Amino acid sequence: MNIQIFGRAKCFDTRKAERYFKERKIPFQSVDLARKGLSSGELCSVAAAVGGLDALIDPKSRHPDAALLPYLLEEAKFEKLLENPVLLRTPIVRNGRQATVGYCPDTWAEWK
Repeated sequence: MNIQIFGRAKCFDTRKAERYFKERKIPFQSVDLARKGLSSGELCSVAAAVGGLDALIDPKSRHPDAALLPYLLEEAKFEKLLENPVLLRTPIVRNGRQATVGYCPDTWAEWK
């Protein structure tokens, strides 16, 4: 397994995801979205795995652009999410081409 956890340092669910993999002694790479963000290729891959960009958008985000996202075209949403990774729901957990958004231990247990 090649686990990557994209999240924010202060996100409770991101810390829970990291703890889940630590407890099971599964190595993972942690990426702070606030500092590094996602590349366009990573965002495409994750969006394809979770069912589209709308599944990645954090409905609780307080960012000013969050209210605009539902009204934008897919290309514009993609650009906004690349510009402002704080608009993404966390944690985003990747295992190769598989990915989840949010805390999903049942799905992670099935990964091989």
